[in-house]
Amino acid sequence: MKKKVSLPMQILIALVLGIVVGLICSAAGWKDFTANYLKPFGDIFVNLLKFIVVPVVLFSMIDGILSMNDMRKVGSVGIKTVAYFMVTTAIACVIGLVFANVFNGAGLFPILDPNQAEYEAKEFGGFMSTLVSIFPTNMWKSFTDANMLQVIVISLFFGGSILAAGEKAKLCRDIVGSFYSVIEKLMAFVISLAPIGVFTYMAWVVATQGSEILVSLLLVIVCAYLGYIVHAIVVYSLSAKIFAGMSPVKFFKGAFAAMVFAFTSTSSAATLPVSKECAAELGAEDDIASFVLPLGSTINMDGTAIYQCVATVFLASCANIHLTIGQMVIVVVTATLASIGTAGVSGAGMIMLAMVLETLSIPVAYIGLIVAVDRIFDMGRTCLNVTGDISCSLCVTQWEGKKK
Repeated sequence: MKKKVSLPMQILIALVLGIVVGLICSAAGWKDFTANYLKPFGDIFVNLLKFIVVPVVLFSMIDGILSMNDMRKVGSVGIKTVAYFMVTTAIACVIGLVFANVFNGAGLFPILDPNQAEYEAKEFGGFMSTLVSIFPTNMWKSFTDANMLQVIVISLFFGGSILAAGEKAKLCRDIVGSFYSVIEKLMAFVISLAPIGVFTYMAWVVATQGSEILVSLLLVIVCAYLGYIVHAIVVYSLSAKIFAGMSPVKFFKGAFAAMVFAFTSTSSAATLPVSKECAAELGAEDDIASFVLPLGSTINMDGTAIYQCVATVFLASCANIHLTIGQMVIVVVTATLASIGTAGVSGAGMIMLAMVLETLSIPVAYIGLIVAVDRIFDMGRTCLNVTGDISCSLCVTQWEGKKK
């Protein structure tokens, strides 16, 4: 009897094949082929993931709250989760700034012509405006718009209310449990299609990214990715080792499938089903993972924080601005707070970067110098964000276990 190839191995094979096919298509001038005939299959897969994301978040969070059976535990898990994300985001900013200044000080960053920059910043109404917007006025609109912060708030309200209603809410408990069982089966089917999505998206990205802009910004990209790698190894694997007693090798091996899928899909929300499966295999409690992972996919932006710091130092050098220590502290504080303030906003990464640049009086239009390769940055930062979500679920599981 042949041994079945594991899903992480299938995804890895698909990733390698996608890179090979992308390189061949790029060399042969078949970029349109990848965009017109390969990418659509990846789009179909991502559409299926987006289709199940809202019910997965809704029912997994409500089921997780009901499994905890205590609103005090829900509050305890929530506080620990947000604290973990805020601390790791601040560390990510420091790592990003260190690497960016080393590269910039060594003269490794290219100096691009600012006149090439074309970017119009999306308007951000401020933290209080975002805070108001996370409370829904229409539940169904929250679902159809896939507004994840609002879906999380709805889950918290319904989960808490079912708990408060006690025995009278038994039917609601049964309905949630039944729906969640169905969603898990549907989720398993969609996840089984992941290698197809990874292959088609990877082939398209490799074939269509402009080689000229890639070469000119290669060292900026390398700088960001060094920051991503160091943060994953130093912060995530060490926290899993220290707080969850898990070796870095076991942690990364268990999180691999989610990391690869996040890398190719560039969507933390779309990766949720895979992240949940990886967290469960690594030993995270189901009720805690059901709470932490959806929240993390929305507000955990460590990868984005590193990207912002690298991009800020690079764009400042293009504008002939030398950042002082005080300004770098402002970058850390602004980026950390903005990671919560822009959560759930479309194009959050660019909005956060625009906020940081405005704070330092760097022309926001300069973002246009790097927007062409933003997807390359986005692949790494999404992968890092998802890795952080899984690490957090393991740590919170351990912290809550010690209270018992």
